Amino acid sequence: MNIKILGMGCPNCQKLEQNTKEALKELKIETEVKKITDIAEIVSYGVMGTPALVVDEELKVSGRIPDVSEIKTILSK
Repeated sequence: MNIKILGMGCPNCQKLEQNTKEALKELKIETEVKKITDIAEIVSYGVMGTPALVVDEELKVSGRIPDVSEIKTILSK
């Protein structure tokens, strides 16, 4: 599983990263969470608002912070 957090490192981006790592821990999934801060790479995913969550190169959420249970649902699909 390939997981990326897109954003410039703001508090919202940090919260999304925390929630994602907690969801992975609860699901017992071991994978790296990569942080993408390069604006050109972020835009290449079609993101207009950060933070954003990308799973296996598919944009799942952008412009808001999903809670841990929502992220668990996304990762379980």
